[in-house]
Amino acid sequence: MIWTILKWVITPLLLVAVVLALIGRETFHVEVTIPAPPEEVWAVLMDTSAYGDWNPVFTKVEGEYNEGANIRNTVQAPDGQILDIETTVKVLNENRELRQTGGMTGLLTFDHQWLLESVEGGTRVTQHEIDQGLYMWFWDSGWIEPSYAKVSEALRDRIASINH
Repeated sequence: MIWTILKWVITPLLLVAVVLALIGRETFHVEVTIPAPPEEVWAVLMDTSAYGDWNPVFTKVEGEYNEGANIRNTVQAPDGQILDIETTVKVLNENRELRQTGGMTGLLTFDHQWLLESVEGGTRVTQHEIDQGLYMWFWDSGWIEPSYAKVSEALRDRIASINH
């Protein structure tokens, strides 16, 4: 008897959790134009050992960017909390795209891209990320896009300091 009741309670709850995991989704998008060619921007992005020197959010990056590589990122949230995030490099197109993914399927996953495009006056640098999963319904992700904007500004400043 108890198993029948549990089946009728647990099954609908699991179905709701699955649906929420599938539709819990948020997109973050930040663009900046940097007055330098894509090769110079790319060189700074690929130098993982120097992230702590210029990046206010990704304060440490361990590993080298290669397709299939696992990278360990130390992230400083605006509230001072330090997060260690593991990523896998899915796409690496030199001077054009770096795409990393990570998280736990169903709970919270992310797909983050750096896109570089040559434009008049330099390089348009886009950070585009899609986060999804059940946790999106409970997580205040309002700090992500402003943090990525700070990273883009810091990248621009880093390249300017190298060129002068």
